[in-house]
Amino acid sequence: QVQLVESGGGLVQPGGSLRLSCAASGIIFRFGTQGWYRQAPGKQRELVASISSGDITNYADSVKGRFTISRDNAKNTLYLQVNSLKPEDTAVYYCKSGRFWGQGTQVTVSS
Repeated sequence: QVQLVESGGGLVQPGGSLRLSCAASGIIFRFGTQGWYRQAPGKQRELVASISSGDITNYADSVKGRFTISRDNAKNTLYLQVNSLKPEDTAVYYCKSGRFWGQGTQVTVSS
C-alpha cells in the first residue's frame, strides 16, 4: 500500500520560510519523478516544482529563486524549502509520485 504523508505546513508571516516534507512508504522515490503541487481556494491545482530520477528539477515561474525541491533517497522523503513567502503562496501543498497523492499540508502566509 502506497502512502505519501506531507508535513511542515503552518502559518507564517510574509517573507518567512517553511520546509515541507513528504514521507513515502510502499514506493521508492528514487526510481521516479516527484512533484509538489498546490491548490489555493477557488483555484485549480498547479505544479510548483518537480524532481526527476536523475535529479533534474523544474519550477513554476512564480516560485523560481524562492522554492527548492530536494529528495533524500535514504529516507525516501521529498522536501520543499519555501523561502520569501508571499500571501499568494497560501494554499494546500500536495506531493505526488506517479499516480499517488498525499493528503496535503496547509501553508498560510499572513501578517
